Amino acid sequence: MKNSIITKKILLIIGGGIAAYKVLDLIRSLKKNNYEIKTIVTKSGKEFITPLSIVALSQNKVYENLFDPNNEGEMDHIALSRWCDLILVAPTTANLMANFARGEANDFASTVILAANKPIFLAPAMNVEMWNNPANQENYKKLIKFKYKFIGPDQGEMACGEFGVGKMSSPDEIFTTIQNFFLSKNFLNKNFKALVTAGPTREYLDPVRFLSNESSGKQGFEIAKSLNEIGFKTKLIIGPNSLDIKDQDNLEIINVSSAEEMFEACKESLPVDVAVFAAAVADFKSKNYKKNKIKKQDHENFSLDLEKNIDILQFISKQNINRPKLVVGFAAETENLIENAHKKLLSKHCDWMVVNNVADKSIGFNSDFNEVFLISKNKDIVKFDKASKSEIAKRLSNKIFHSLMQ
Repeated sequence: MKNSIITKKILLIIGGGIAAYKVLDLIRSLKKNNYEIKTIVTKSGKEFITPLSIVALSQNKVYENLFDPNNEGEMDHIALSRWCDLILVAPTTANLMANFARGEANDFASTVILAANKPIFLAPAMNVEMWNNPANQENYKKLIKFKYKFIGPDQGEMACGEFGVGKMSSPDEIFTTIQNFFLSKNFLNKNFKALVTAGPTREYLDPVRFLSNESSGKQGFEIAKSLNEIGFKTKLIIGPNSLDIKDQDNLEIINVSSAEEMFEACKESLPVDVAVFAAAVADFKSKNYKKNKIKKQDHENFSLDLEKNIDILQFISKQNINRPKLVVGFAAETENLIENAHKKLLSKHCDWMVVNNVADKSIGFNSDFNEVFLISKNKDIVKFDKASKSEIAKRLSNKIFHSLMQ
C-alpha cells in the first residue's frame, strides 16, 4: 500500500476540541504513505496541540488561522487552496460547520474554504446534544447539499462523559476514507459493478407472524456505501430495516422481504465484478403459509413444518456463467470462528469469508461497531480490529479494490 499513492497533497485544517490530538496520528499515517501535508491550525485548535508538534510530523509549515502578511506573502489563501488535491477539516466543530454553511470568510481558514475548488472532507467532533441540535442538523444538511463530504461522526463515549453520536471518526477511518477517495480516481472508465446484500429476511407464517433474526443491515449498508464512494456501480439488496438510507448518490437500492425475493433480485443483478453477501438470510421458511391469521384458540399444540430456503451465496458462487470475479460471504459465529468460517467458505465455494463473534454483544447484530476476520481459500487471515462498521466497510472495500486491480 505504501507506494500505491504518490505525493498527493492534502491541506489539513485543524479545529478546536479535545479530538484535535488525534490528528497527530493521522498526520503520521499520511506521511508514512507518501502524502504531502500543509496545515492551518485555528486559534482554538492551538489550545489542544502546538504548531511545533504539527511541523515535526508534517515536515511542512503550519499556517495560523489569521491573516498574516508573512503568510500571504509566501502563499495566499487562493494559492493554498489551489496547491492541494483535497482539503480535510479535522476536527470540525459546530462553529466551523456554521461558518461554512453561511459561506463566511472572516478568518484565514474559512476564506480558504470559500475559495476552494477541491473536494472538502469534514470530520465532525462535538457533544451529542450539539450534533443533534436542530440548527446544527440544518447546517449539516446544507453542507451535504453544497457537496461537502462527511467522515462520521461516530457513536461512542465522549470526553465530556456522555454517550452518543458526535465522536470524531478514528484516524484510521479518516485515513482510509481519504485513501479510498484517491483510489476511486483509478476507477475512471473501469465500470466495475458491485452487488451487496444486507439485513434480515422475513419468512411469513401468516399475514402477521414471521421467522427472522436480529440483523440490522448496518454492516452491509456501510459496505455498499463505501464501494459506491470508491467508484463501483453498486446495487444494494436489503431486507426489512429501519436505517436512514436516503440521499446516497448513485447507489441503487432494492428493498425485499423474503429470501426468495432476495434470491430473485440477486439473479437479476448479475453479472457483477464483486458480490458481497452480508445479509442474514433466514435458513428456513414455512411449508404451509396460512392466508389467514393463525388463531391460538384453534390449536392446543402447534408445530411448524419448515423447509430450507435457497442458499443464495452458494448458488451465486457455483455459477459457471456470470459468476462474479470475487464472491465474499459473511459468517456470524459464536465459537471456533476461524475454523467454522473456513469450513463455510469451502462449502459455499466463495472466495473470501468475513466472520465475527455475535456472542459479543458489543459488536455484530444491531451494534454500530464490529470486529471481524477476513479469511481466504488458502486460509490467509486478516483481522480488522474493533471499529465502527463504517470503518470496517472502508477497510474491506480497500481490500476488494486491490484484489480486482491485480
